[in-house]
Amino acid sequence: MTSSTPAVPRTPDDVPGWFWKVDQDVFSWFLDRQTENGVTGNILELGTYLGRSAILLGRHLREGESFTICDLFDSDAPDEENSAEMEMSYRKTLTRKAFETNYLAFHEELPTVIQAPTSVLADGRIPAGSCRFVHIDASHLYEHVSGDIRVARDALAKDGLVVLDDYRSLHTPGVAAAVWEAVADAGLKPVCLTPEKFYGTWGDAEAAKADFLAKGWPVAEGYKISEDVIAGGTVHRITWTEPAKSPAPQPTPAPAAAPRPQRSAARRLALDLLPPVATRAIRRTLAARRG
Repeated sequence: MTSSTPAVPRTPDDVPGWFWKVDQDVFSWFLDRQTENGVTGNILELGTYLGRSAILLGRHLREGESFTICDLFDSDAPDEENSAEMEMSYRKTLTRKAFETNYLAFHEELPTVIQAPTSVLADGRIPAGSCRFVHIDASHLYEHVSGDIRVARDALAKDGLVVLDDYRSLHTPGVAAAVWEAVADAGLKPVCLTPEKFYGTWGDAEAAKADFLAKGWPVAEGYKISEDVIAGGTVHRITWTEPAKSPAPQPTPAPAAAPRPQRSAARRLALDLLPPVATRAIRRTLAARRG
């Protein structure tokens, strides 16, 4: 294998990326609930990096649905700010070949791949109202994220879900500005929050929250749910911490032997000094008393 040939991952966790367990679980739950509720539609991902989240999304694709990914991969960025962002974060590791190798390790076919800035999707190539789930994890620049949110709004069906990454990270204030602006001014309704991702809808947020809570998210399995009120509505925050393992049972120690009765110093001295005949007589007398 040459150095230019990407290694084939054995599990999705072998794929580099920032797609943690709590979001894997929440993605899967919402997508499964959509299927259970008879909701159909396509899946769209804006920014995929090396495919860790795309691999999971592809597993939830149903007959007649399509999965589209838009990412620059190893193409040039459309502007200096975006280029600087790529150079700082992932220019050396992000290639389309690496993504395809990772994805095909778990799926027979690739999704539809658009290798371009996500701004090209504003031309309407994603049919309006065709998607049930959109994941946005591309540029962190405010202007770009705002445009990606508008693409998601147009692409989503009535009660579709949009998920936005890095909505609260210290190094991505542009994402936070775009997300909360959409909540305040563009009708985006928060459904739930994880430490990394914002889940929202332009549809029935209460129904989406009910779907979220239907799982139960047991504390014993490491989940913690809390609530906030944002823009007049209740929003659930969920975190996950790996539960502490119970210590292995220890073998029960054998019972200790009963201590031998201790003779007083005077009795020990008397037995040591008396003639053997007298000592034996005393011992027989003491044994008879104990019997």
